[in-house]
Amino acid sequence: MTADLTTNYLGLNLRTPLVPSASPLSQSIDRVRRLEDAGASAVVLCSLFEEQLRNGTVETGGYGPGEKQCDAESLMEFSRPDGFRFGPEDYLNHIRRSKDAVSVPIIASLNGVTIGGWTQFAREIQQAGADALECNIYSIPTDPQLSSAQVEQSYIDILQAVKSATSFPVAVKLFPYFSNMASMARRLDEAGATGLVLFNRFYQPDLDLETMVSKPRVLLSTAQALSLPLTWIGILYGRVRAGLAASSGIDKPEDVVKLLLVGASVTMLCSTLIRNGVNHLHYLELGLREWMEQHNFQSVREMQGSMSQLRCPDPTAFERSQYLRAVKGFQHVMVTGREAWRILAGE
Repeated sequence: MTADLTTNYLGLNLRTPLVPSASPLSQSIDRVRRLEDAGASAVVLCSLFEEQLRNGTVETGGYGPGEKQCDAESLMEFSRPDGFRFGPEDYLNHIRRSKDAVSVPIIASLNGVTIGGWTQFAREIQQAGADALECNIYSIPTDPQLSSAQVEQSYIDILQAVKSATSFPVAVKLFPYFSNMASMARRLDEAGATGLVLFNRFYQPDLDLETMVSKPRVLLSTAQALSLPLTWIGILYGRVRAGLAASSGIDKPEDVVKLLLVGASVTMLCSTLIRNGVNHLHYLELGLREWMEQHNFQSVREMQGSMSQLRCPDPTAFERSQYLRAVKGFQHVMVTGREAWRILAGE
């Protein structure tokens, strides 16, 4: 029997858990079609940024003291010589045209950090036909007078503002650096988040030593980035109602399998598609199906959460005791390595 790869995310029934995340990969209708043809079960469109709604345009180039650092997608856009491609009305038209061009769900993306017009724009996004919305709340707190409670409340306030303006599913894309990630996830869940996307990545600046100007540095995610979503999805599965989307570090079918086992509803892809091309989606789907058949899983839903903290034979794998074991194991490796070196050196 062929393995059933269907999953549910944001109330959407998806053919597979493979979803391209917000990036320039979905910046044109042709690219959206290519993603569907390659096997995407839904497409998160490139983001519309708060600054675009507030100012109409966004300038490109480096940034100086006091300016916000940017997330992955915005840096990709800033690196373009012609800047952002969409204004607000262009973005709404892009949603409409994407819906007409493909049969998979279209998830819009708003990127911002304050309460204001951009949150109300969510209503127009729903009216344009988007199936759901991903709110990418990206901010690096730099004010030492701003408490962690205030930072966290701003996320809740933004989500509630978007929810009050709309009636369709809303996901929140997060970074992992809250004082208590589990508590923050629960609060967003209770505030009405239909999904949580784990995680966004911070991008630190580089310095141009000739011009003495800071400049953005875009690095594609690597396998090391998989650990954070793997850990936190495993901890949160079954403790929040919101669907859990994994983002960062996904490159191989085995990565998709691991994230599904700890409880991911979908795995979101960007860096690997930029690195390997959009047809890499087909490779991931084929590899996922082969692994399931080899290990006697009949469906993705049977896999989901089977290795989460709630169901794992060793739940301490997600806790401090496992950290202590890892440290001891590393010390053993170092000792063993030194002993091997002494033998080779004839000591």
